[in-house]
Amino acid sequence: MRDGIIMGALVLGLALLITVHVALAFRLLLHKPRWRAAVALVVPPLAVIWALRAGWKGIAGLWLGAVAVYVGGLIAAALVS
Repeated sequence: MRDGIIMGALVLGLALLITVHVALAFRLLLHKPRWRAAVALVVPPLAVIWALRAGWKGIAGLWLGAVAVYVGGLIAAALVS
C-alpha cells in the first residue's frame, strides 16, 4: 500500500511539473523577449524566476508545488528502500 502511495506521488508530481512547465514556457513565448521561452525549457528554474518577475504568482506557485510533491515522493522512496 505504501509503495502505491509513493508511486502515485511521483507520477502525479512529475506529470504536473511537466505540464505546468510547458504551459509556463508557452506563456513566456507570448511575451517579449521571446527567447526566454526556449531558455526556460532547458533551464527550468529560470522559468519560475521570470514568472515571478512578471507577476504570475499562480502558475509559479503551482510549479513550485509540483516540485515539492515530486521531491517529497523521491525522499519517501529513498527512505522506504
